[in-house]
Amino acid sequence: VEFLSTPEKYQRLGGRIPKGVLLVGAPGTGKTLLAKAVAGEAKVPFFSLSGSDFVEMFVGVGAARVRDLFKQAAAQAPCIIFIDELDAIGKARAMGPVMGGNDEREQTLNQLLAEMDGFDPEALKRGVIIMAATNRPEILDPALLRAGRFDRRIIVDRPDLRGREAILRIHARGVKLAPDVKLETIAARTPGMVGADLAALVNEAALLAGRRERDAVEMAQFEEAIDRVLAGLERRSRILSPREKRIVAYHEAGHALTAMSCPNAAPVHKISIIPRSIGALGFTQQLPTEDRYLMTQPELLDRLAVLLGGRGAEEVVFGEVSTGALDDLQRATDIARAMVTEYGMSEKLGPVVYERERRPAFLDVPWQHSPSYGAETAQRVDAEVSRLVEEARSRALDILNRRRKDLEAIAAALIEREVVDADELQELIGREENGN
Repeated sequence: VEFLSTPEKYQRLGGRIPKGVLLVGAPGTGKTLLAKAVAGEAKVPFFSLSGSDFVEMFVGVGAARVRDLFKQAAAQAPCIIFIDELDAIGKARAMGPVMGGNDEREQTLNQLLAEMDGFDPEALKRGVIIMAATNRPEILDPALLRAGRFDRRIIVDRPDLRGREAILRIHARGVKLAPDVKLETIAARTPGMVGADLAALVNEAALLAGRRERDAVEMAQFEEAIDRVLAGLERRSRILSPREKRIVAYHEAGHALTAMSCPNAAPVHKISIIPRSIGALGFTQQLPTEDRYLMTQPELLDRLAVLLGGRGAEEVVFGEVSTGALDDLQRATDIARAMVTEYGMSEKLGPVVYERERRPAFLDVPWQHSPSYGAETAQRVDAEVSRLVEEARSRALDILNRRRKDLEAIAAALIEREVVDADELQELIGREENGN
């Protein structure tokens, strides 16, 4: 905003106004909103296009649109040119010859590179700043990211506790809230949510209150809305047989009891055995007491034990296991493999990184990787992963056998009520200290 409003403040000392600002971050963090806010604060014209708007079937159309865009911007400087989803045209160029749409995209990229590097210096002095947003910075062409084009790279990260509370207050301005609603409590319950998630959360709570003919949105509707956003819609039409209901109840009780027994596990907030639209037959919700950015080795080992606590409860009570532990096993295996190959948390393999492929920085999507080590090392990696998972399973079984009475009490309450919150959980098993 200062570069656009008072450029002379920097130019009098010989400084050059940056040409480009790249906003990177996960989807929904507010990159586009931030660009609009900058233009609004600086009170300058705002030219906004999506990267896909430049690319057409006809060769040369995209490059012509780039030229026209920069010509208009130079005539109305100071201003902001904003390109959303920059990766649509800024993807790294191919090495070999290409045909069709890819060729058109590369021509468009080449024109953009030329305009950013060589358009009218006088327009720069008047203040033409290019802003762009992407959640895939790792695939952008290096020529686009070099100094002199995008001089600034700003990470629009997921909001912390105070940020989530401020975002909730913005979205709740037009919503009639009941006196019992505490936005700071809701912010504490939503770690990892981005601005788009929080907007959907407030809207979902308002819809629930309207459906139930409330005069204001109450805390109960926010609690239910959080469960809907995190776990999906309830599917009460899916009727479980009595045996399946018992299995799910003991499974979730096993997760909860293991979490309460591990000193480094996040506190249990709620347990439910109501089927959800995402396919889950139940869930155990843990909430961290604060935003976390690092995980220690003991915390990861406790997380492994908690993940295997559900399957362990099935083994202890029924003497057999079900298919309900599939997601738990996948997550536990991923954590154990990351500990061995990425975090150097294996004494046998040492502090060495074995997985060097660059995964997407801001997108949680499947990615393929090829091992960068030999067959002998692969066997040792597999053995270490198996050892970590098996030790976590043994630890979970030990906790559940030792606290079998508590396991039965939690499962019985779930079968009767379907949902058990943290306070009810403490009443069921007493306030036993973590780690016992």
